Amino acid sequence: MDRYERILKLHRLLKVARYPVSQQKLMDELECSRATLYRDISFLRDALGAPIDTHDNTSSIFYNQEEAERFELPGLWLSSSELESLLAMHQVLARSGGEVLSGALAPLRTRIERLLDDQFQGKRFPIERVRVTRAMSRRLDEVVFRRVASSVLERKQLKFRYRARTTGSETERVVSPQRLTHYRENWYLDAFDPDRSALRSFSLDRIVDAEIVEAVAVDVAEIELDTQLASSYGIFSGPPKAWATIRFSPKAARWVAEEHWHSKQEGHFLPDGHYELRVPYSNARELLMDVLRYGPDAEVVAPIALREEAKIQLRLALNGYE
Repeated sequence: MDRYERILKLHRLLKVARYPVSQQKLMDELECSRATLYRDISFLRDALGAPIDTHDNTSSIFYNQEEAERFELPGLWLSSSELESLLAMHQVLARSGGEVLSGALAPLRTRIERLLDDQFQGKRFPIERVRVTRAMSRRLDEVVFRRVASSVLERKQLKFRYRARTTGSETERVVSPQRLTHYRENWYLDAFDPDRSALRSFSLDRIVDAEIVEAVAVDVAEIELDTQLASSYGIFSGPPKAWATIRFSPKAARWVAEEHWHSKQEGHFLPDGHYELRVPYSNARELLMDVLRYGPDAEVVAPIALREEAKIQLRLALNGYE
């Protein structure tokens, strides 16, 4: 452990300690000698201004309680493992967000790399070994993303033109943004639409000419947002209309049993090795897409209407091959 990390760890140990900490415990935690501990304590107290005090017998160290709450290390102090984790997280965010986030995050990466360089005297970290693969993500306008994100965080209304994917029609909307959602490689805006008096989810790649309006956005309670936008399967809004029961073959069961389909899902193994999964849904389209990708290893058991819809989808697919 280098001196930088010892100072940081020493500060954190004293910051959270409710009672004086013995010098022996500090030496064990910091993996250092008594002389090194004395030097670190002196640096923390004299150079950084830490409110260090000692017990009567000087064998224990603690922070003065009246000053400890106000004291923090100057600047940005992170351990090497925290910096490495941040650098890896930067890679994940930049790659998953594509060009939209990579430009905005570039200064952060430079800052993290400089901090790592200072701590490790120029040692290079092969960040390219953290690989993030994107699949089926849609092209996104960087200006639209930033304006939508700003409207969400600043709690301002947003005006834009929206091109419906299914019909190709275009409408003008003025909405109150609620949340920015990243779902399956794509970004969505959850917003209250006053013209329809309802919550709606807008795919950011279909938003054109986004403008922040000075009017304050209407806030919708978190519990209502979750009820309308997160209680049913997939990205489709609305409270669940029914629960789907899907039975998976023993081969697929090993995969499905460890997958997260929905926050309220219910699943159990059957005596013959099959796996039954139950999820709430309001719109069958996305649910059937995910079920049918398992082919013969998945069977919709209930409700009957969903089972019949699955049959129709399979027949239509088969007709295309005939």
